[in-house]
Amino acid sequence: MNHKTFQILPLLVLLAAPQVLWGQGRTELRNICHVKGQEENTLRGLGLVVGLNGTGAAGDLQTMRALSSAMEIMGSPVSTTGRADAESLEELKKIKNAAMVYVTATVPATGARRGDKLDCFVSAINGKSLKGGRLAFATLQGPNTQDHQVYALAQGQLVVDDDDQPMVARIHGGCQMQQDVQTEFEKDGFVTVVLDQNHADFVVAMAVGDQIKEMYRNQFFQPQAEQEDEWLASMVQVKNASNIRIKIPQLYQNDPVGFVSQLMEVQVYNVEPEARVVVNPRAESIVISGDVGVGDVIVTHRNLTIEANQGLTAEFRKIDPNSYAEGGSPSAKLDSLVQALGDLKVPAADIIEIIQGIERNGKLHGKLIIE
Repeated sequence: MNHKTFQILPLLVLLAAPQVLWGQGRTELRNICHVKGQEENTLRGLGLVVGLNGTGAAGDLQTMRALSSAMEIMGSPVSTTGRADAESLEELKKIKNAAMVYVTATVPATGARRGDKLDCFVSAINGKSLKGGRLAFATLQGPNTQDHQVYALAQGQLVVDDDDQPMVARIHGGCQMQQDVQTEFEKDGFVTVVLDQNHADFVVAMAVGDQIKEMYRNQFFQPQAEQEDEWLASMVQVKNASNIRIKIPQLYQNDPVGFVSQLMEVQVYNVEPEARVVVNPRAESIVISGDVGVGDVIVTHRNLTIEANQGLTAEFRKIDPNSYAEGGSPSAKLDSLVQALGDLKVPAADIIEIIQGIERNGKLHGKLIIE
């Protein structure tokens, strides 16, 4: 029986080179984590858009109430009684140039101060299009639904970026902060670093914790203090797969910012997470880390069959389905299978389905991520 070894197809699959090589590479801590408390916050609220060219929400009760309230606040109530009753709202029923919208703005991780201006994004709740409209007003509250404090006000001319999505728009600098939003990163003398989702792993967390302990041992340990191991354990605590709690040393008690800046520059090793393969069915892309393995497997696709070949160097070959022998190489790599399928002109969408099938059968030695 003749076996054909398939060659690499360079453009089919992206082989993700490890960010750092285990035991050899290194990176700064700031590249794989952030400090707890230094996260973005979203402000949100409802607003009223006016100036639409007949594309608003005619006859919508909520829009009419919002418009009535706005007119009352500006000293021109639609009702002489000052109340938006059914009779007064009837006067606004034919207005087609206004719409209710949902408004959001993102406060950066470093916080924001009163008077700062942020971009805001507007999504229509009703109406047909926001083109040409202007946000008359919107009061924005914080992410905590129990906190009714107004943190920012928003207004300005809407810009619709996508003509196919006329119900979504933005306002450059349209949100002005009315309250300070500060992000505290120190609590009870400790800071916590949080590994990003692509590096959150128990092995990675322990490796990072050990490297931070090494920094403490070299720079802050005092021989007259407690036993070294006990002291380090109290100063650097790996809480779980993503959180590492670190005590600010005495030298930096009055300068926590200086300590964090130094901490973020620590060179860390062994930060490669588990083997992964990321597929995007819409874009038909496949990204494989070099260490994703495949167990004993036969892949049948239309008129061909692919199997893992035993040996020190695993190969995937086209075979006669009736001549398959038990066995295979647990060291076979997924990228070899993908390259072989690509050499056979198997469409990327079919390859993604094959990978999903291998994962469902428990033969994929890595984490499958579907975007």
